[in-house]
Amino acid sequence: MDFKELKSKTEHELHSFLATSREKLRELRFKDSNRQLKNVREIRVVKQAIARVLTLLKKKKSEPATQPAEVKDLNK
Repeated sequence: MDFKELKSKTEHELHSFLATSREKLRELRFKDSNRQLKNVREIRVVKQAIARVLTLLKKKKSEPATQPAEVKDLNK
């Protein structure tokens, strides 16, 4: 999944994608330790996807709220 697709997802979808990616990484590590994994590069690809999701989540969390602040009427 590329970065543009991830940016269009909601925060809940990103968290669920992160959970499934971490589970997949765990399974790949077990397969690698048992010498059952043919494509070792797949571990790197999953780790990069996890890093992208974490970066997006951090960026969304640090963005200021998009709701306008309440303006007080000083003339009263």
